[in-house]
Amino acid sequence: MKKSKSSFVMKLLTRLSLTILIVGINVIFYVFVFNKITELAEKSYDVTYRVFGDEPMDEFGGRDVRVTILKGESTMNIASKLEDAKLIPDKYSFYLKLKLKEYEIMPGTFVLNTSMSYDDILSVISEYSQSVDEEKSVEEVESQI
Repeated sequence: MKKSKSSFVMKLLTRLSLTILIVGINVIFYVFVFNKITELAEKSYDVTYRVFGDEPMDEFGGRDVRVTILKGESTMNIASKLEDAKLIPDKYSFYLKLKLKEYEIMPGTFVLNTSMSYDDILSVISEYSQSVDEEKSVEEVESQI
């Protein structure tokens, strides 16, 4: 009789331990999934805000930066240049805004300011008359290197 009682207690403890382990693993899994969904929602909000909002990199004053856009240069390369120059916070949101607004970027050298919004930057680089230098093509620059 003692063996059956101790074997029953062992089975009960084993099942209880297994249940606690499964519940713990489920809690960890759902916390992980919830955190990833929250991160994705925050990133989506940030990109959407940058695309449809009008926020500059620097609020006041800013600094002037000369950016040269070559004839035939890819849109993503231009966005990367602007991000590297600290004119925009994110090249992907700029690229998306550029595609949604259907701006045509002109080649040349443009003076942009870090206090400019995406729309301000796009209005400058889509007007050839705003260029302060003559246009160059990608091929010309590559041949000089």
